[in-house]
Amino acid sequence: MRHVLAASMVFLSLASAHAQAPASKPVKLGVLNDQSGQYADAAGPASVEVAKMAIADFGGKLLGQPIELVVADHQNKTDIASGIARRWIDTENVDVILDIGNSAVALALSDLVRDKNKMMIVSSAGASTITNEKCSPNTFQWTYNTATLARSTAKALLGQGGNEWFFLTADYAFGHAFEADASAVVKANGGKVVGAVRHPFNTSDFSSFLLQAQSSGANVLALANASGDTSNSLMQAHEFGLLGLKSKMKVAALLFQITDAKSVGLKNMQGLYTSEAFYWNRNDASRAFGKRFFEKVGRMPTMVQAGMYSATLHYLKAVEAAGTLDTAAVLAKFRSMPVKDFFSENGHVREDGMHIHDYYLLHAKTLEESKGPWDFYDVVSTISADDANIPRDQSKCPLMKKS
Repeated sequence: MRHVLAASMVFLSLASAHAQAPASKPVKLGVLNDQSGQYADAAGPASVEVAKMAIADFGGKLLGQPIELVVADHQNKTDIASGIARRWIDTENVDVILDIGNSAVALALSDLVRDKNKMMIVSSAGASTITNEKCSPNTFQWTYNTATLARSTAKALLGQGGNEWFFLTADYAFGHAFEADASAVVKANGGKVVGAVRHPFNTSDFSSFLLQAQSSGANVLALANASGDTSNSLMQAHEFGLLGLKSKMKVAALLFQITDAKSVGLKNMQGLYTSEAFYWNRNDASRAFGKRFFEKVGRMPTMVQAGMYSATLHYLKAVEAAGTLDTAAVLAKFRSMPVKDFFSENGHVREDGMHIHDYYLLHAKTLEESKGPWDFYDVVSTISADDANIPRDQSKCPLMKKS
């Protein structure tokens, strides 16, 4: 049995203790995610590293005090996560909880954070319900959600004739949300869902599910799963002949991060479409961050790790602008300040807690086109923030002001 990581403090300050008059208490951030399980590569320890990078780039201190970072592994269990979060808030004075990495955990913690009047910024949990039906004034979704990725990928494939969809869906909150969001886009744009099958978390054998997809008559196979489940289903789809440049069926991985791509290998990705909020080789700014990350971690960052840097830095800027750790004041600044960095060039935070920014439709390069071990994609198009996000008039979040 894995042990919860002991919460460890990382003091990132070069200033002496008496350099400035001390604030009432230090700013304390907590990264709570999957540090050792299926989602550890996509977020995990490397998300802690980017939080440290953001803190160091900010200067390591805030409101006259060192910035402290605590870290724990929730093991993808809501009871463990709730216990850690409650202890952090009640006895360790953690001001904001970051990352999360599991939609069920994020939904479970949202009420706790609101009741305790703290903040939670989700980077690597994607269920759209977090900022839609179950939105909270204290919870934010920074990097993506199932609706934004589903809308981005589905619209593009529908435009290419992919109008009959079959879903291979992970049987938990995240997968259900992905299927529902993508299905709604398909149907709204004249397509139809011809079938769906749900698989357990951490499945190793997808053969029976893929046979159902193959016999469905669909021209799009949509993978509404994540991490190891996506990698395994993709490799087996390639073996079945469903994925490839000559296949009659288009395969869309609704969430497919660069660590998944590395695991699957470009040979097994031929013909694949996906959408991401960040790709390291998109422009000079993304390449510069990718280089910094590579020097620390030894690989390129996933979109949720890049998003963690952006979210952490925006939080620190909001506290600085507020001049206090008072939650109401920080929330007001966090929502009102624009976001402009390598991750989000012209972003803002909407009333529902969603960070509104552009997305990118990616298509796997051929083996001949790839120029290096992490050069997986062509950026086919930019999906604007307005097109990618749930329209204001369709939001089910009571915090939204409809116009």
